[in-house]
Amino acid sequence: MITLGCDYNPEQWPAEVWAEDVALMRTAGIGLVAINVFGWSDLEPRPGEYDFKRLDRIVELLHGNGIRINLGTATASPPPWLSTRHPEVLPMAADGTLRYPGGRQAWCPSSPVFRKHAMELVEQVAQRYGGHPAVALWHISNELGCHNTLCYCEESGAAFRLWLKNRYKSIENLNTTWGTTFWSQRYGEWDEILPPRAALSMRNPAQMLDFRRFSSDELLAYYEAEASVLRAHSTIPITTNFMVTAHIRELDYWRWAPRMDVIANDHYLDHRLGDPAAELSFAADLTRGLAGGRPWMLMEQAAGAVNWQPHNLAKRPGEMLRNTLTHVARGADTVCFFQWRASRQGSEKFHSALVPHAGTDTGQWREVLDLSYALRRLADVAGSTVEADTAVLFSWESWWAAEQEGRPSTALNYLDQVHAAYGGLRELGVTTDVINPDGDLDRYRLVVVPCLYLVTDEQAARIRKYVDEGGSVLVTFFSGIADEDDRIRAGGYPGAFREVLGVNAEQFAPLLPGTTITLDNGGTASLWAERLRTTTAATVASYLDGPLPGVPAITHNRFGAGNAWYLATFLDKSGMRKALRAAIDAAGVTPTGPENDGEVEIVRRRKSGKSFVFAINHGSSEIDVALTGTDLISGERLDSGFVRVPPGGVRVLAEAEGERP
Repeated sequence: MITLGCDYNPEQWPAEVWAEDVALMRTAGIGLVAINVFGWSDLEPRPGEYDFKRLDRIVELLHGNGIRINLGTATASPPPWLSTRHPEVLPMAADGTLRYPGGRQAWCPSSPVFRKHAMELVEQVAQRYGGHPAVALWHISNELGCHNTLCYCEESGAAFRLWLKNRYKSIENLNTTWGTTFWSQRYGEWDEILPPRAALSMRNPAQMLDFRRFSSDELLAYYEAEASVLRAHSTIPITTNFMVTAHIRELDYWRWAPRMDVIANDHYLDHRLGDPAAELSFAADLTRGLAGGRPWMLMEQAAGAVNWQPHNLAKRPGEMLRNTLTHVARGADTVCFFQWRASRQGSEKFHSALVPHAGTDTGQWREVLDLSYALRRLADVAGSTVEADTAVLFSWESWWAAEQEGRPSTALNYLDQVHAAYGGLRELGVTTDVINPDGDLDRYRLVVVPCLYLVTDEQAARIRKYVDEGGSVLVTFFSGIADEDDRIRAGGYPGAFREVLGVNAEQFAPLLPGTTITLDNGGTASLWAERLRTTTAATVASYLDGPLPGVPAITHNRFGAGNAWYLATFLDKSGMRKALRAAIDAAGVTPTGPENDGEVEIVRRRKSGKSFVFAINHGSSEIDVALTGTDLISGERLDSGFVRVPPGGVRVLAEAEGERP
């Protein structure tokens, strides 16, 4: 079945509300409830004094009503007594100032004092509930690194130096890798190295890149420390909630994913973006990539508005169902919400919930019941997987490195290129995997490489081999520029991909914001140009104006048995779609849906000879989609050859054996 769940904070409510809440949970079909996420000060009100009476009662109440528990370890935010007695646990910002309690995650990931107290609490929780039949999942901390990934304190500095010693073995190797001859930065002893705190000028980019790697690894080590305590007392699966989203970039989840028993993600629509629905789909596909293509868990989403964006837009009628089923279409078998009942106090009192402030006589509650009904009807979809023959390569390390200080243009942003490439494929009706540059490419007909600025020799060789043996690749600008140490690859741009692409660029020519250039194929572009010449490639389009008239902007190269396209500029939406269309046609990619402006998504999941197709209409007009099958939600048999999807609606069809493409 597809599980519907939520985050519950009973400590915010008097006990008489709990029975009502659990009864409503049963009405809504809630199958999994996350509790004790921020329970530290409740469980340990004073050092070493534990009180589990309230948590015991809610665990038994949920268990008695057949509701499984996603049990938090309660370590996400320390109680006030810890930082009062041990201010050394507080995190330090890059400018050398401390960050104080009053919010959440006010702790240094490297602090041995914090870890000692946190592990003592986890030990108590694990001993008490490790064998409880209601506990289905362990939830370590919460959104690790959302606020405190990068800490620049002395404890972090000591841990950073130890990480560097393990990585480089000798100070000479570090000096070579970091290029410390520049600006007289050469180190003679390990103790001379500090975290890259705020400086009077630009800082060493290799040092900053390594500090991000260290910081991601340090929080992963913290996760594993908690997991080790849990495993000593329990065989229950363990996870934490990732934040695969456009505004969080501090953790390299490719390194984290293999350590999780379950891949779980939190995702909220971001209305600061041009197309929040497209970013939702991208995040879901990337989460599926982290799960290795297997079903995954959406641990948090919003029923309506959030409270932390500049403008917190409410969801329109039907949008909660549509957003949720988009995650399900792209591989989620468990979908949960933050939170169950809207808080009346605290920083998130205006964050939406399944039970709003206005109660259950509301349109929102009725939509919750509609969603619950739909998910029950989709039980057979659980366990199926999404099939795609196109992949987009995604790298947190490239994201970090491409946006370092001193880049050619501060208007150049990694996600802009990633989202543009992904969005173009989505508009062409192509279902896409989002995968690690170290992943297997052979199962894909087309691989898109957006802004892979930092690329290892092994990754470059893998892409070269893939194309040589018949694969198709499309690469966008500012790719292949540097190796894993952020050392520029000499000989011309795009560095590691010059031979495969059949081009060589001697100079970047970024454009001022607001400037557009015209191409001779009728398209327009912005942001970027390059003084590019072809070596073995054919020119698809050139600049008509701008700083480089007549210079190639789009190229195509035959390399070995495969095809390679290069986009040396930032194409507008129609231009990106046109370039991608040429690539998918040459690669023999079969779209799962019609070409459109992103208002229609068609995604197919399969298992054991069964096929389920999701038709999602984000637009304001009804659409007809060429599909045949049985609508799982309504039970209606649809065999006219076309399925009508109402505006803002979703159809989920079970296709018969002969109806599958």
